[in-house]
Amino acid sequence: MSSMILAMMIGASLLVGGIVLFAMLWGLKSGQFDEESRFLNATMFDSEDELKDAIIMEKRRKKGKKGIAKKANEE
Repeated sequence: MSSMILAMMIGASLLVGGIVLFAMLWGLKSGQFDEESRFLNATMFDSEDELKDAIIMEKRRKKGKKGIAKKANEE
């Protein structure tokens, strides 16, 4: 590769990296990642039945993944 192409690739990657860094810092400053209070409030107001249903669904999902892995190993 020529040095001109390499310089353009490095420049483009630095530009994209700078944009991503700016977006990340802007998100942190504006509170985009402050979700812990909303998460805690959501769990605080869930009923016991909804939480039991969530546990059952998680167990089914894990059981399904194990079954898929067994089938793949048998083939």
